[in-house]
Amino acid sequence: MVRGQYRGYRSETGVAPDSNVETYVAARLSVDNPRWNGSLVEIRAGKCLAETFTEVQVTLKRPVPALFDAGSRPPNEVRFRLSPDPSITLSANVKRDGEVMAGEDASLIERAQSADDMAPYERLLGDALRGERALFGSEAGVEEQWRIVEPLLGGPGAPVIYEPGSWGPDGPS
Repeated sequence: MVRGQYRGYRSETGVAPDSNVETYVAARLSVDNPRWNGSLVEIRAGKCLAETFTEVQVTLKRPVPALFDAGSRPPNEVRFRLSPDPSITLSANVKRDGEVMAGEDASLIERAQSADDMAPYERLLGDALRGERALFGSEAGVEEQWRIVEPLLGGPGAPVIYEPGSWGPDGPS
């Protein structure tokens, strides 16, 4: 996990000059079960970054045995872009045409076409007013999330300083 704070945050109105509050966090997580063991889930969130979007990236483990030589290509991954332009991207190593058992990169991208002009918060508020709970976490789910995240909050030392408009500090390795 990496905690960061953009340069100049401590000069913002209402922020203590010695604040160690993070404005950026990156975490690499794994799921502890046989099907997903070895697959990574990366979460990054921050303020004053180069772009603003919400995305989930799942890096899949390599198949054993390998079907063909993928070389040094990155493993297959699935990205779910939730906002501002929803999409799903599947990036995979596929067999190169021909008799050689070698791979090449391929991507499949599906973009959602919104049927309405409502902003996400308008839809969320509308769902709340109608009692539609599908987009809201259960109490048990929220408690479990806090159980996982709370030990990581306010970690030791000061957050790493990053430049506004950048992609944040270097991620977890």
